[in-house]
Amino acid sequence: MTKTVLITGSTDGIGLETAKMLAGSGHTLLVHGRSAAKLEQTEKTLTAIHGAALIETYRADLSRISNVEALATAVAKRHSKLDVLINNAGVYKTPNPRTPEGYDLRFIVNTVAPFVLTKRLLPLLPREGRVINLSSAAQQPVDLDALAGRTALDDSQAYAQSKLALTMWTFHLARTLADTGPAAIAVNPASLLATKMVKDAFGTEGNDLRVGADILVRAATSDEFADASGRYFDNDQRRFALPHPDALDAGKNQRLVQAIEAMLAEIDV
Repeated sequence: MTKTVLITGSTDGIGLETAKMLAGSGHTLLVHGRSAAKLEQTEKTLTAIHGAALIETYRADLSRISNVEALATAVAKRHSKLDVLINNAGVYKTPNPRTPEGYDLRFIVNTVAPFVLTKRLLPLLPREGRVINLSSAAQQPVDLDALAGRTALDDSQAYAQSKLALTMWTFHLARTLADTGPAAIAVNPASLLATKMVKDAFGTEGNDLRVGADILVRAATSDEFADASGRYFDNDQRRFALPHPDALDAGKNQRLVQAIEAMLAEIDV
């Protein structure tokens, strides 16, 4: 059965490779990116892979919450049902790590944007739907002052903290939704894959992107993940595993969510 899948950050890297695999199976793909030119090229690429696949493109800058809101609105206008949301877009290095509001851009893109987008699209996601959040092997305890923009972090700290924050929120979402669905799943697609992010951060070409794309396709479509809500799949280990201990602490997860909601209340969208 074909599915309707929204993938953020799907004009390059793991997101694009995942879209290619899904297009090959004829799924309806909602492709997101920041660049109009890249979106146009991605649409052509995916259509050439499988002409029967329906490809839609959506442009949004996920560092701007107003853009995230607009993305959700645009998707909801065209679809009454969304089977899978893959929150793939992420940032490691950026020339200006602060948003105009003074927040850390890595936290905004890697954690807060998925939080807002998912919340807005939940009415479209059925009980059997899936929200797949891209975590990482790099996870560090979250400094809520850094999340709130009161403490500055370097690139590696911000990335690792934002990825743990995303994982913590995934576990909170799964606990909140319980049996009503959709499933909320955190996935480490594998370390040091051949993405632009890895090249910029570590100066290496990285490993085969298909390793990460394959696990995202499985998470999106296979029965293997049907009952995986509130779980963490570590593709470095090729199995479900325990995340950082903080993600298993319901109290810490709740405080993180409250901090995100307080931040959003201050941002003028």
